[in-house]
Amino acid sequence: MFGAGALTIEDILEIAYQRSNAQLSGGSDFVRKIDAGVEFLDALLKEDGVIYGVTTGYGDSVTVDIPMRLVEELPLHLTRFHGCGLGQYFNKIEGRAILSTRLASLSQGYSGVSWPLLNLLTEFINQDVVPVVPEEGSVGASGDLTPLSYVAGALVGERDVYFRGDIVNSSQAMSELGLSPIKLRPKEGLAIMNGTAVMTAISCLAYSRAEYLAKLASRVTAMTSLALQGNSHHFDDILFSVKPHLGQQQVAAWIRGDLNHHEHPRNSQRLQDRYSIRCAPHVIGVLQDSLGFYRQTIENELNSANDNPIIDGVGEHVLHGGHFYGGHIAMVMDSMKTSVANLADLVDRQIASLVDTRYNNGLPSNLSSSCDQRRFINHGLKAVQIGASAYTAEALKLTMPASVFSRSTECHNQDKVSMGTIAARDAMRVLQLSEQVLASGLLAAVQGLRIRIQTGVIDYQSLSGELAAMYDDVTEFFDDLVEDRPLEGVLRQTVAYIQEQRWSLYEN
Repeated sequence: MFGAGALTIEDILEIAYQRSNAQLSGGSDFVRKIDAGVEFLDALLKEDGVIYGVTTGYGDSVTVDIPMRLVEELPLHLTRFHGCGLGQYFNKIEGRAILSTRLASLSQGYSGVSWPLLNLLTEFINQDVVPVVPEEGSVGASGDLTPLSYVAGALVGERDVYFRGDIVNSSQAMSELGLSPIKLRPKEGLAIMNGTAVMTAISCLAYSRAEYLAKLASRVTAMTSLALQGNSHHFDDILFSVKPHLGQQQVAAWIRGDLNHHEHPRNSQRLQDRYSIRCAPHVIGVLQDSLGFYRQTIENELNSANDNPIIDGVGEHVLHGGHFYGGHIAMVMDSMKTSVANLADLVDRQIASLVDTRYNNGLPSNLSSSCDQRRFINHGLKAVQIGASAYTAEALKLTMPASVFSRSTECHNQDKVSMGTIAARDAMRVLQLSEQVLASGLLAAVQGLRIRIQTGVIDYQSLSGELAAMYDDVTEFFDDLVEDRPLEGVLRQTVAYIQEQRWSLYEN
């Protein structure tokens, strides 16, 4: 419910994945804020009040006074001259998230927008009319101006949208739905465009994927430890009680539960396993411990009025500031991509141990199940391990923080900018690469575990229930590697399952 209280990341995800619709609040306080903002702006315009972006030019052109006869045309020009984005286009899921986060900000009631604008945004979400928005062109202050101009342009009928399986002009989509393009009121072009909606939308999607990867990396670690016949005492609760990072303790508990630590302690040929197993809670735990900060910061931004100027219609104030600045989202995304890439690096090292006969405690080379007579020509997961290293290297390369690369733009008016949208896009790419590494690691761990079960080293009945269920599911679509075969298909399928969050992990 927009305008009725704080929204969560999950609220945005529900809309992005079309599991729920958007609805505007009918509460009296919300209605009063919206009505008062419109009335206050109208009154100021009648009094020739000076309002940035309403009676002045934009950015460095703030010193240019707009004649009253041109004030109504100014918002449309803003949408047009920012229509210069490049790069790939955000997909429909990302586009719905962008619409939702912009509606969330405008529904704070401090942007001076009208009911027709709020209602049409809501209709776009619910009728699945999704603006086609280029990914590139935002420096993250004055907000996501260029990408959000495609939202504003779609609302006035001048840009393309995804609609019923095609890309069409938004005016055509609206005509088919019985909707009408809006005429932007003074301030409304700026209200739509001058904010952090794109980076915030992407951060909501990224958060969900990162949260899932922390759990998946814990499960893959447990499977890998079993396949390597590792020392389960590395995850002892007493051991982790003396270094009390809560997320780290949680990860250790997840792995300990998967290993049936107290019921079935396993002996290892090494007193101490290599770091990629023994220190897994310390690596994954950094992400797990950071998730609380990520959520709090993303949701604060989501529930903020983040354009400029702020219109306090009830109190009759026009407040000029910089709430469009995306520094908080930039910091979260820069941090997230580092903590997620570390998961890729961890699992890449685990795969390397599983395939190498020097380190895998008796497993066959490259985890091939080939019989002795044909083992000479079969290479199992050799190339999968190479691929995982490639994905990991690319993920690690992208961890350079975007937020430190501020550039002075727009005649030195925007002389310190956040780069928050670049950081968010980087984070999404790191997530994709890391999901590919974890997909590779999951298949490798399952193959190693399968060999241990087939050879009687591990009793299938000793596996914990949730781990066994996931093992069974993966072996349903991933056949034993007896003879070499192309694995691209099963890898892509596994990545898709990860992104769909197919497996319920550690729900209790």
